Amino acid sequence: MLWVYGVGIVLLFAAGLYCLLATYNLVRAVIGIELMIKAVTLFIILAGFVTGRTGLAQAFAITLIVIEVVIMVVAMGVIINVYKHTNTLDVRNIRNMKG
Repeated sequence: MLWVYGVGIVLLFAAGLYCLLATYNLVRAVIGIELMIKAVTLFIILAGFVTGRTGLAQAFAITLIVIEVVIMVVAMGVIINVYKHTNTLDVRNIRNMKG
């Protein structure tokens, strides 16, 4: 039964990777990164359950969630600032910026 969870985690990670690689929109890229981090968090919890170290896995998962929130807030702040300066979230247009 655990392999079903493993397959779900792999599919969630693959969806996040596809979302990250297939888009030029910065917000969608952040959503893809978020999906990938959630898949890693679920994998840590599953690994803790399989090995019998659920306490350690929960501690790692909570630490990862806190770090993830900080990274996402900073990333969204940068995205909002880029949008204010360029009026676009398209990576292709942002690459041409000089500064």
